Amino acid sequence: MSIYVGNLSYDVTQDDIKEVFSDYGTVKRVHLPTDRETGRMRGFAFVEMEDSEEEKKAIETLDGAEWMGRNIKVNAARPRENH
Repeated sequence: MSIYVGNLSYDVTQDDIKEVFSDYGTVKRVHLPTDRETGRMRGFAFVEMEDSEEEKKAIETLDGAEWMGRNIKVNAARPRENH
């Protein structure tokens, strides 16, 4: 499973996200998508953790939490839809 983290500050870094999520377990990977044209972060990220129990705990605790001046949205990532 992968975790979707939305409504992020545009100043956030992979290390910032890893630091927050490491309180709930081992972070395997953080992906911060950027805009192709501007190179600017798009305001969301995906986090993969070592096991699903760690992911569930992070989602339950962090969803709606205030971080870097924003209330972040944290939930299980859905598969990408083809348009």
